[in-house]
Amino acid sequence: MYLQDYIWFMVALLVCIVFSAIASGKVHSSFAKYRGVRCRSQMTGYDTVTRLMRVNGIRDIAVGRVAGELTDHYHPSKKIVNLSESTYDSDSVAAVAVAAHEMGHVMQKQNGYVLYRLRTALVPIVNFGSHLAMPLVLVGLLLDLFVELANSQAGFYIAMVGVCLYGGSLLFALVTLPVELNASKRAKEMLLAEGILSEAEIPAAKEVLSAAALTYFASLLTSLVYFLRFLVYVLTIFGRRNGRRR
Repeated sequence: MYLQDYIWFMVALLVCIVFSAIASGKVHSSFAKYRGVRCRSQMTGYDTVTRLMRVNGIRDIAVGRVAGELTDHYHPSKKIVNLSESTYDSDSVAAVAVAAHEMGHVMQKQNGYVLYRLRTALVPIVNFGSHLAMPLVLVGLLLDLFVELANSQAGFYIAMVGVCLYGGSLLFALVTLPVELNASKRAKEMLLAEGILSEAEIPAAKEVLSAAALTYFASLLTSLVYFLRFLVYVLTIFGRRNGRRR
């Protein structure tokens, strides 16, 4: 049974790895496809962010530049939108779409978007849980193995706390997907409303942003597979031990 569970886990994990590779390749190919297509407004990624900040009355957030390609991100605690080298000075449709996506996150925070607030609140929990999950499961297994107390379920409960903490990563991935989709939706609406991209250019921006969304879906699937593997492992181990004690 252990071998069968492990084989299923490896098959599912392999599917996730392949899907993640396809999603990553799709992002880079879509970005490469449209990074050579200049937007008609001739606005760069930096211009896009500063324009959208100005029209939305945002004056307390800086715009930074970071190394790499597609390393763009919004850092809410530091109040800065960091644009990658491939986005900052580029006036391509791809660069403008990515820059507007980060502004979508800014607007989520400004408007108090519920799922964005939930994801932000989950960050410390996920960081905490990722460090304690496996140790707690191991402690639970050891306690169950070496401490023979009458009708004691202490080891099982400790192990399940570890599983639940690991589940925080799954919850984070589950919340992240709609947050990213919503940021892309806001990006397209703002780009069109401000005339940064025309109606004819929006499909290209949509293709770039939709490709990026696939990577978050891949992360969700991977988190789900690991969580289920974790849960099944604990339930199987304790189930068999309880069966032997009877």
